[in-house]
Amino acid sequence: MEPQLLHDVTGAVATVVVHHPAKRNAMTAAMWRALPPLLDRLAADPGVRALVLTGSGGTFCAGADISTLRGSPREAQRLAGEAEEALAAFPKPTLAAVRGHCVGGGAQLAAACDLRFAEAGALFGVTPARLGIVYPSSATRRLVSLVGPATAKYLLFSGELIDTERALRTGLIDEVLPEGELAKRVMEFTEILAARSQLTQAAAKEFADGRTDRDAHWAGQAAASGEAEEGVSAFLEHRAARFTWSVR
Repeated sequence: MEPQLLHDVTGAVATVVVHHPAKRNAMTAAMWRALPPLLDRLAADPGVRALVLTGSGGTFCAGADISTLRGSPREAQRLAGEAEEALAAFPKPTLAAVRGHCVGGGAQLAAACDLRFAEAGALFGVTPARLGIVYPSSATRRLVSLVGPATAKYLLFSGELIDTERALRTGLIDEVLPEGELAKRVMEFTEILAARSQLTQAAAKEFADGRTDRDAHWAGQAAASGEAEEGVSAFLEHRAARFTWSVR
């Protein structure tokens, strides 16, 4: 099978799989280009309420496939940056499910997700200093927002890999799962996300990402949606809430 992005929608959860096992799921130029339009299609699907990004086999993503980008580092950065921004802008909750190596462009993609769960033994690295590449300012700010300036500088200056213990301690990942339990936990957690109010999630995502000019917009959406009324009724009636508002 050619290097490609695979995708599947099961219930309310979309899964995108980076598939290039011959090179530890390194992203080719074609794969970088394919990600934004794929995300657009999944975002437009009203049945999709959460998205999982993962890699095939035992590796998340080893970064960019350098052999397909020789002689055009600026083009490689542009493509990776566009893919990263498309993932960060996905309007529904996103979760990176990480096994094995999550390095370079792979770490860039994982950082663009809202949440990151990792299997014990995974390794993380931000490696532009190994190639003489200037890491984009947007990706640097996103990394700093996750791990703080000191750890961001450690990763960027050295290009060294860190294990799941350090990644969890510094905030790069949110949960570490024992070997063999990652898929089950991701499925359980995304089912929880899919059952919650998409209105709450969409507003929280914007606010957490630094939007400070949309309070009136979200207040209007909340007033018109009936989400709070349904949530309170469900709580008092001891039943699961049926939230119907969706990203448009």
